[in-house]
Amino acid sequence: QVQLVESGGGSVQAGGSLRLSCAASGHTYSSKCMGWFRQAPGKERDWVASIYTAGGSTYYAESVKGRFTISQDNAKNTVYLQMNILKPEDTAMYVCAASSDPYGLGTYWRPEDFGYWGQGTQVTVSS
Repeated sequence: QVQLVESGGGSVQAGGSLRLSCAASGHTYSSKCMGWFRQAPGKERDWVASIYTAGGSTYYAESVKGRFTISQDNAKNTVYLQMNILKPEDTAMYVCAASSDPYGLGTYWRPEDFGYWGQGTQVTVSS
C-alpha cells in the first residue's frame, strides 16, 4: 500500500542541524497523517511530530517544539523533519510512519494509528 524510505541522518555536534526526508510511494493518497517517531537504545519509542497531509496542520512533542519543523512536499510525496539546535538527548533512530486508517480517524501520536513504517535513519548528536 505505502512504502516509506528515510534519509538524511548522520552525526552532528550539539547545536547543529539536520534535515530528515521521508519519501513515500504506493497509494500515498490513502494516508491522512504522516509522523516521525524516535527510539534510543534502552528507551521507549517516542512520538516526535506529525503533519496532516490534506491541510498541512502540524503537531510537535514538547521536547522538540521550537527546534524541529515538520513539512511536506506533495509533488514529491515527501515529508521532511528539519531539526535545529540539536541536543545529545536527540540521539536516536528516527522512523517515519504513515497512518493506515483511510478515514483519518486515528490520532497523530499513537503508534497504533500508523500502519506503515520506514526502516529508520540514525541521528547521533555529540556534546
